Order: sequence, then structure tokens, then C-alpha cells
Amino acid sequence: MARPVIGIIGNNYNLENRFSVQLAGENNLQAVADVLDALPLIFAGDPKITNLEDLLDVADGILLTGARANVHPSRFGVDPHPRHEPYDERRDALALPLIDACVERGVPLFGICRGFQEMNVAGGGSLHPEIRELPGRMNHRMPRLETGEIHPDPTVVFADRHDVQLTPDGVFARILGSNKIRVNSLHGQGVLDLGARIVAEGVAEDGTIEAIRVRDAEGFALGVQWHAEYDPQHNPVNRALFEAFGDAVRAYQAKRK
Repeated sequence: MARPVIGIIGNNYNLENRFSVQLAGENNLQAVADVLDALPLIFAGDPKITNLEDLLDVADGILLTGARANVHPSRFGVDPHPRHEPYDERRDALALPLIDACVERGVPLFGICRGFQEMNVAGGGSLHPEIRELPGRMNHRMPRLETGEIHPDPTVVFADRHDVQLTPDGVFARILGSNKIRVNSLHGQGVLDLGARIVAEGVAEDGTIEAIRVRDAEGFALGVQWHAEYDPQHNPVNRALFEAFGDAVRAYQAKRK
């Protein structure tokens, strides 16, 4: 049997203020290739380019990655503000119906960071643009130098920074073999109100929701707020999640052939 194909959503960028491009982080591609032994296939995060039916005819699983842009607040009934830009409304327009389609068809779906947030919005929930501004919350954004610049060392940026308490005997606890894990943290936006179709299974020590599943989904439909694509070749938590995603992908591939 051919290797499974994992669709990885692209992000809209304006390169050098001249070229419109679709980008996806290489760590995502490498995670799919190394841990799943699957073919990573980037698709445009734009419904004018990517047809959902055609995509799901090809893909055995979908990976919704993190991104610089926030989900547009109009998607959950809030007015936008320039302070919370950039937004990527083309990706929103594709990702939200794609989530619904994956859940309906049982296509394995794994959301990371922005993808996790998209899953909550698609499930009827809302987001807060700066979770650190809520009372009692920690700063979940990536580490910076005293100058304000992002720390240049990726091992510092992606270092584990806080614990996540998992629901005992939940899907994540069973996958990870523990009720508590430690993860990285590189996000500003976060879950405010949980969607009716979404179940929280992981919560940080400050109350921030970090791991979710889609309620009553037939197939694998999990999301994490941290960057699980970082070093799943060696990080046991991130590896276990990608391996579970891979198991679901291969089962779906075998069923559809």
C-alpha cells in the first residue's frame, strides 16, 4: 500500500511586500515524514484555490498547523482590532468548513495552535486575542530577549514551559499514558468559551485550555494549543500524539481503499 497522504494547510503571506505565497512550517512536514512515514502535501489555505471535495478525495488525514495570523474575531461575533492583527481570513474561510467536513466523514484531523483554535471556533466556541491579559493567566507567548526580540535559540523558544493536567482516562491520557504532561508555549490567542461540540481534556496550571477533542467525532479529531510539531522525533509527548494520528490515518486509508 502506498504511503498515506497528509494534507497540511498553507498560510497566506505577502513575501517582500510583492509576492503572494502559501507557506507551511517545515517542522510540520518533517514530523509527518519522520513519525508517520507519510507524504506531507501542502494545500492552499484559500477556498478560491483549494476545493474541499478534491482535497478529501486525496488526503488520508489533515493537519491544521500553527500560524502567525489570528482567527478573525468576526468568526465568533467580536469586532476586529488592529492591535490583534494580522488575520488570515482566507485560511479561516477554508479551515472552518474543512473541520466540519473531516468530522462528518471521519477523516483524521489534528489541529495544532491556530488549528486548535480553529477547531474550537468551528465547534461554536470563541477566542481571546491575548490570553495573558485575563486575570490569573501567565504569558503564553514565546520567550524574548530583554531587547524585545524573539529569542534566537529554538531550544529556548520551544522549551517545555508549563504543565497540562489531562482528564483521567480521557483520549489524551490514554494516548500519553499520563494524567499530567509538560509542554511548550508559543501563543497569544487562546480559547475563551468552549464550543458546544468541543470537549476540553487538557488544562494548563493557570486555567488555559490546552487539549481538546470534537465531541462524538467518528474519527480522530484532536487539537493541542502547544506546538506538537516541534521535535516529535525525540519529544515523547509530541511523538505519541503524532503516532496516534498516524495510526488513525492508516486505519482510515485502509478502510477507504
